[in-house]
Parts: sequence; C-alpha cells; structure tokens
Amino acid sequence: MSRPRESGTTRGARKERGRIEILTAAARLLAERGFHGMSMRDLAGASGVNLANLYNYFRSKDDLLFALQTRAFETLVAAAERAIGGATDPSERLHAFILNHVRYVADHPDVMRVLVEEAGELPRERRRIVRRLKERYFAIGHGLIRELASDGAGAARASRDPIALERATYIVFGMLNWIYAWYEPRRHGSPQELARAIHQLAMGGFVGRPPDRSALGVTERRVEKLRVPSPIALHRESPP
Repeated sequence: MSRPRESGTTRGARKERGRIEILTAAARLLAERGFHGMSMRDLAGASGVNLANLYNYFRSKDDLLFALQTRAFETLVAAAERAIGGATDPSERLHAFILNHVRYVADHPDVMRVLVEEAGELPRERRRIVRRLKERYFAIGHGLIRELASDGAGAARASRDPIALERATYIVFGMLNWIYAWYEPRRHGSPQELARAIHQLAMGGFVGRPPDRSALGVTERRVEKLRVPSPIALHRESPP
C-alpha cells in the first residue's frame, strides 16, 4: 500500500517546525559563542539536523541570523501592541509595555542577547531591514512617553519638547535593553517586580509622581493572561 501523499499545508507546517528548532538551537549557540564562534556544523550537531539538510533551511549563517533577528523583532512588536492594547491610561500603558518586555527577556534571554549584540554582523542591506523593525519597536515606546507628556501630569507638562521626549524614551529603553545581561530572577525578583521597579523609575523621574499602585495590579493581571510568544515562530493571532 502506498503512503498517502503529504499536502502542501502539512509539508509547510513540518518545515516551519524544523526552522523553529534550528533557530532555537542557533540562538543558544550564538549567545554562547558569538556569530564568528559558531559554525553551521556546530549548529547541525546542536539541532540534530544533518548538515546537508540544514542548508535546505538556511543557506548561510547570514540567512540564519537575519531570520532570527527579523522574526524576533516582528514578534516583539506584535506582543507589545497586544499588551498595551487593553489599557487606556498612559501610565498603565507604559507599565504594560515594560512588563511585556521584561517577560520576553526572562523567557528568551539567548534571543535577546543575539538581538542586541549580533545585528552588526549582517550585510548592510539586511541591517537596514532589521533597523526598521527596531524603529517600529522604539516608536511604540516613544508614543507611550508622548502620551504621558500629553496627559499633563506633574513635570510632564513642561516636557513636551520633542528632544526631551526622545531623550526620555532612550532612557527607558536603556533600562530595558540590557536586562538580559544581568537579570537573575532568584536574585532580582520576578519579572513583575522588575517591571514595577523600572516603571516606578520612569514615572517618578519623568512625570514627577508615583504610579497608581492599584492600577499596576490591574495591568499585571491583564497582561499575565496573554501568552508569552515564541520569538521565532511566526504568529498570525488577532487581538482578543
């Protein structure tokens, strides 16, 4: 009896699972060894994929790093939009953004290390594409800071200058971007505790008032209901 023919959809799903497994192993090796310290042969051994078959998924390390960078940033952007989408208060929306980022880092530290440290290894045109994705993510954070200024709370009313808003946004991202390098849950507390600390610094330093503690709990309960997405698998989920 002949084996049933595999449909195109099934074949595509199987190949996508293979890509995810390879990219997951690649993130781990790249975080440990860096781009130049990892070979495709190393990756084949770590992912359990035959070296010849590995090239059916990714023709080069450049292709692999580019896929990892773009998929991760696309997913991070989508996750941030979902996290802030259920809130209307500017402070709550910033807290949701911060908490989403911290949870993402806590779940995927290897991927975050690669995003921050290895993008410069890509060819110029591919760096431009990744840069545009980074700018989309930055724009979300910048919009949230601008909302706080427009809210007119405390010192924010005097901080509507575009340069001041940009500076404040970079300060917030400065707190977020390097979490992967030092964060240890057992030492520094849960993602929720860390997110509250960053949010408190952002609110106290920028708008000159402490955040509403009860609102923080509401935000945490809402964001916690959202699944932390894979940084590699492509998501086509619609907002709840």
